[in-house]
Amino acid sequence: MQRAARSDASSPLVAQLRARASAGSRIVAPAVVLPGARSPRSSSTLTRRLQWERRSRTRLRLSDTAVVLAATVLVAAGTTADGARLVMAPGSALAAPALTALVWLIALAAFHSRDADVLGAGATEYRRVAHATGLAFAALAAPALAVDWPDLRVQLLVALPSGALGLLFCRWLCRRWLVERRRAGEFASRTILVGERDEIAYVLERLQAVRDLSYHIVGVAVRGGGGPVEMRGRVIPALPADATVAESATRMGADTVILAARTDADPDYLTRLRRQLEGTCAELVLFSRLTDVAGPRISFRPVDGLPLIQVRIPTFEGGRHVLKRALDVVVSSCALVVVAMLAIPIAIAIKLDSPGPVLFRQQRIGRDGQGFAMLKFRTMHVDAEERLEELRERNEGAGPLFKLKDDPRVTRVGRFLRRHSLDELPQFWNALRGDMSVVGPRPPLPNEANDYDEVVVRRLYLKPGITGLWQISGRSDLTWQESVQLDLRYVENWSVMQDLMIIFRTARLVLHPMGAY
Repeated sequence: MQRAARSDASSPLVAQLRARASAGSRIVAPAVVLPGARSPRSSSTLTRRLQWERRSRTRLRLSDTAVVLAATVLVAAGTTADGARLVMAPGSALAAPALTALVWLIALAAFHSRDADVLGAGATEYRRVAHATGLAFAALAAPALAVDWPDLRVQLLVALPSGALGLLFCRWLCRRWLVERRRAGEFASRTILVGERDEIAYVLERLQAVRDLSYHIVGVAVRGGGGPVEMRGRVIPALPADATVAESATRMGADTVILAARTDADPDYLTRLRRQLEGTCAELVLFSRLTDVAGPRISFRPVDGLPLIQVRIPTFEGGRHVLKRALDVVVSSCALVVVAMLAIPIAIAIKLDSPGPVLFRQQRIGRDGQGFAMLKFRTMHVDAEERLEELRERNEGAGPLFKLKDDPRVTRVGRFLRRHSLDELPQFWNALRGDMSVVGPRPPLPNEANDYDEVVVRRLYLKPGITGLWQISGRSDLTWQESVQLDLRYVENWSVMQDLMIIFRTARLVLHPMGAY
């Protein structure tokens, strides 16, 4: 300490200050600028990225507020005996909708339902909106039950459910708008891929398979050198090997970097890269080979500064599965009402087109390897099984599946039913009975299930579904490997909100068929 004091006292700066003090002059501290101490400033690309994220949040905030106010005020107006009550007695009529709207909007903000990382794809956004509505219901249920407040009870029973549907519909419209903008090259993250060539190729393949438009790949930095790569018919340039990732990101106008590289040999590489990108990029995305693990199962647990990635092990029983069974009962019961109305004209058309029964029963394998008789409207001639062997060499299906686009065994009415998935309507009876679920893996034939290995057999951990990821992703146009991957991903990562999204997308495919034959 004494040596440090003597060193300071002998410095020219201290001597100059002391001389000025003894002369009675005013001491002004000199401006000292340390190199490298200036905090990073946002680049123009990052600023543009943050601007469109703010605009998206503002748009959602306005639409959420409009829906919430419309639901609460309209329900309040509908429950009044005279519309003038809203003006003459605002304290009694507007208190309930005002409280409901306030709590509801706070819940939507608390659940981060407008964060940029959940917009445009996946079920997380819809799940957060539903959870926020549930929290608002729980928060308002206590005062509604504690005091005699009928207006608030009406808000709970009518405004919240109807408003939740309105919120989800508006979010869907906003998502459609965002996807269209991304197809036009807007509101997408300009992204650089960094890593080994095989890892980069795998990431590009997965992005192309899931049709993810949120990342617009503008360049690749291949470790060890290498030329450009191709994605969706577009050649992606390779970045110079002598430039840092941050320099390449600035030159390419990128706001996101996906790291698809193994960093075991250099544990400090990730920290250095993160610091280099400060002020340049908004996101550093780490690619992981945990490709079948969905976001809700992954969480971070910092333990005394040690960042740990926690992967929750999937379970195949418990409360979530009871809720899934309840959803099956409700959806299949409502669907059977529609099926009952459509069954008569479909049955008449089947009978007039070809002789044979209206319904077709086929043995399929369900949960835990249990067999059951699956119902379908008959779409083939009655001798279809006998003619199978002569058509085997013309098989166009993937893996053990037999599929033929122009199968001569299919009747004229059967082609129409298959194209619009109407032949599968009787399976709602299987779902009501409990043999199947509304959403789940594809129900396999016994000869298919007999050839399952220890990985593919995991498809049988859940009940097979009338629809699923396999159906909304291409059905018969999928390869065997793609179909297996989709089913395994669903089995381990399913959620009620994802089931509702699949049901909604299936309804769209009935009107606009894809891969059904």
